[in-house]
Amino acid sequence: MTPPPRFNPLRRLRIPAWSEQRPSWADANPSVIEGALRRATDRPSGNWFVLGASTQLRRDRPLGRTVAGVELVAWRDADGGVHAGPGACPHLGAPLCDAAVAGGQLVCRWHGLTLGAAGRPSWTPWPAHDDGVLIWARLDEVGGEPALPAPVLAPRPPAAHSVVAVATMAGRCEPSDVVANRLDPWHGSWFHPYSFANLRVISAPPTECAEADDRFVVEVSYRVAGQLGVPVIAEFSCPEPRTVLMRIVEGEGAGSVVETHATPLGTGPDGAPRTAVIEATLAHSARTGFAVARAAAPLLRPLIRRAAARLWRDDLAYAERRYALRAKD
Repeated sequence: MTPPPRFNPLRRLRIPAWSEQRPSWADANPSVIEGALRRATDRPSGNWFVLGASTQLRRDRPLGRTVAGVELVAWRDADGGVHAGPGACPHLGAPLCDAAVAGGQLVCRWHGLTLGAAGRPSWTPWPAHDDGVLIWARLDEVGGEPALPAPVLAPRPPAAHSVVAVATMAGRCEPSDVVANRLDPWHGSWFHPYSFANLRVISAPPTECAEADDRFVVEVSYRVAGQLGVPVIAEFSCPEPRTVLMRIVEGEGAGSVVETHATPLGTGPDGAPRTAVIEATLAHSARTGFAVARAAAPLLRPLIRRAAARLWRDDLAYAERRYALRAKD
């Protein structure tokens, strides 16, 4: 792959008509996808689950979430540290997502009970972590694995020198269905022709492989407008069971990552599982002009989130279909 132009990363692409693309079904071997999913599932998570974006958790109010049917609340202490605990007040069960935060502690609005990181009888906080982009909670009873002191994170570009955006969607499926979707790179330019063109999977892991080789490498062009796009080489890997990492390894934005996290929410009214897709994009570039993009981050973030929502509108249909077919068996 030739390097991008020095000042303008856009290329005029030769994009075949959708129906004239090279079919990818013969390459998209189900055993390869399932093998990658199985190896991802076998990796340790330490019982950590993503709750949302770090920016969603302010110092003046808590954040309520449900993970695998467990109601929880997260809040920040006076120093900005993140904490998490059960979402029901131990007094009479009031929803702590509606609590006030005063002096870095939760204050229940029903009767004024104060709850903090030290906990109290019948209300024990859980470990929580803020990685600067996402907030996590460790739920050992839910995960059932040996606990780890912090989430398993893959290397990222520095957030302070990147454009960071987090998008959240939800679907009627299990986390494994979300992960399996991302471990099928062959569907990219067929299922998402509005975003990707000229996709070619350069290499895929064999059904059995070492962790260092457990990645998909893809050549693809991100479409910007019409026939204009940005060609890159990217790799997909799973640092832990509920995360798929896409990293640009060559071309414009090398080092940029998209982290797709799948958090189980619980069972819906229809008895089917629900899963949240929490996707963090850290766009980075060594170009001098990228400082302009960072300055425009407040304008770019909604565009990045909108693009992610459009992709996941389709990809959740894929994940939900995968779950529906499995549920019939």
